Parts: sequence; structure tokens; C-alpha cells
Amino acid sequence: MKLRILTDYLDSILLPVYQENYDNAGLIVGDLDSDVHSALVSLDVTPTVVDEAIAINADIIVSHHPLIFGGIKKITSNNATGHMLLRLAQHNIAVYAAHTNLDNMEWGVNGILADRLGLNDRHILRPLGGVLGKVITYVPRDYADRIRQTLFSVGAGCIGSYDHCSFNSDGVGTFRAGDGCNPFCGTIGEEHHENETRIEAIYEHRIEHVMLQQLRKAHPYEEPVIDLMPLCNPHPHIGAGLVGKLSDPLSTHDFLLKVKELLHLPTIRISSASEQRLALPVATVALCGGAGSFLIGDARACGADIYLTADLKYHDFPTDDNHLIVADIGHYESEQFAKDLLHKIISEKFTNFACRISEQGNSFVQYI
Repeated sequence: MKLRILTDYLDSILLPVYQENYDNAGLIVGDLDSDVHSALVSLDVTPTVVDEAIAINADIIVSHHPLIFGGIKKITSNNATGHMLLRLAQHNIAVYAAHTNLDNMEWGVNGILADRLGLNDRHILRPLGGVLGKVITYVPRDYADRIRQTLFSVGAGCIGSYDHCSFNSDGVGTFRAGDGCNPFCGTIGEEHHENETRIEAIYEHRIEHVMLQQLRKAHPYEEPVIDLMPLCNPHPHIGAGLVGKLSDPLSTHDFLLKVKELLHLPTIRISSASEQRLALPVATVALCGGAGSFLIGDARACGADIYLTADLKYHDFPTDDNHLIVADIGHYESEQFAKDLLHKIISEKFTNFACRISEQGNSFVQYI
């Protein structure tokens, strides 16, 4: 198949629009019209991963961390990134990344980590704001259901786990068609009164363009009134971190031992705690794969007993908190299952497409 087919599907599932503004998710290297037959999935794009992709004749590397993250001014063999880019181009290997957009999905990096730990009743720790809007339009009452279904068909009207949500109120609209108009109802030059339904529905900004196209196409009026309002409401299923409950609470000490076992961790750094504190039960767990010091306050505010994340500095560990335990479980270790998730997303959709997980992906940190 063409690379475009694969990347369009990945974009529709992984939604690069929800990456952080400093990130570089999506297709990074590649010709969208080139043919692809196999993919290699990895956490990072490293020289050994590139070697592996070449050895198995992979046409694309799908990674969690982007190969190009910051600005790049030269592509030469004098640095590791430039050398990899040249080799990838020489062997016609594309690169696609799903980074903070996969972090921000409720079912993404944090979701699969929560699965491993057996967390229930989960929700986003810091939901993402500024991504929702409200569409309002007015339509003859007999066409109200048609317009509602048009909005729902493109994804508008979703609130949490509910869909097909709208508010409808009836009233009377007035208008007068001028010369050259082709009015759906009424007479040119005469004021017309029409029984109308006002329809309101929430939508994600990412679907706005398609929504407006389909709404205008389905609307009977020559010049439909469409109001768009930005909302401050956060998206309940998009955002940073995750918090959930353990079905069977464990002592803090026993829970940390279980985390080490389930995630195959050589060690865990935790905030200083007394034996009495380590004996207290853990029922509510907050977590954030990768660097998550910015969410310590959110973990405390939601009443978590323990917060699991990575890349903590010395002063990130609280010293005066008798409740929240903060644990650094390692960057690679907290995101290691992203490879399995990306592999599943590709393999379940493209059943005849060869996709394998890299055998070269290892943590950049070694413990001795």
C-alpha cells in the first residue's frame, strides 16, 4: 500500500493535533506516494534501530520518540541524527512518531501502564483545555433531525462517554430574500417568518473544517446561520497523566514491590518515607509516563496515595508531605509498553502488512 494510506490511518487514531506545541509527531521522513510493505516499531530511533530496519527491509519505522525533536539546520554525517537521516533516505525508509499525542490519549502511554498495574475507575489527571467548541445553527423544524444526524456523523455531540448530545429549542426566524437569491422558502422581496429549531452541539476543534463542510451541504438554506463558540471546558479523555483505583489496596511497600515486578524495574527512587508511612495502604494511584514532575501538584490535589513518573530531580521529591509518595520509575520503563500499543494499532488494521517490534530498543540508562 501507499505510505499515505498508513499515515492517514495513524493520524486518524493517534491524532497528532493533540501533541504539545514543542513536539514533532506525525510523519517525519518519507514520500507519501511510496509503497510500504513492512514496519518496525520502536520506542526511539537510534543507529541500531536504523540498522535493524535496513536488515529486515522495513519501509517505515514507527516510534514513540521523534527522530527530529528540536531545530535542525544541517543534515550531514558529522552528527548522529544527520547520519541516520542520510541512511534512512538512502534505503527509502520512512519515519513516523507518536509522542505527546500518544501521552495525551486516555488509552495511550498512561492507559497501558494503568492496565499493567490493574487500575480501575480511571480518569485524566490534567484534562486538556481549549480544544472544544460549540456549534449553533437554525433550521426549519422538519429538517432538524437531518441536521442533528449530520453533526453526529462527523463526531460532534460527544460529551464524555455520551454521544448524539444536543440541545434544541424552537422559535421563529425571519428573513427577506433579495434579488438574485434562490430561497428555500419565502418569496423574494417579502419578509418571511419560518418556524425553526435552534440546534446546539459540542465538537472538537480538530473536526471543525469537515463539520462545517457537511453542515452546509446538508442545510436546506442558501445562507445558513452557523455560530461557532470556543469553550473553556477541558476534554475529559484527552490530557496529561492518569489517576485510578486499585481493586485490592496494598501497603505502600508491597505496592512498590509489585510495580518493580510488573514493570521489570531494577530500582525505584521514592520520596523519603518512614516505616509507618510505607505500611499505609495505597488505594489511589496517579501516574504519568515519561517526565512528569509538572503533575505532582495535580496528583496531590486528586488525593492520590502515590504518584509514579520519571525524570525527577532531587528537589522534585516532596519532603513535607505525609500522604503523597512520589516514585521515579524511569523514563524508558514507564513508556516501554508504547511499542506494544503501536504494534497492535497497525497489525489489527492492516492484517496483511508485516509489522514487528524492534529487538534493539533499550533504555538509554543503565543500572549497575
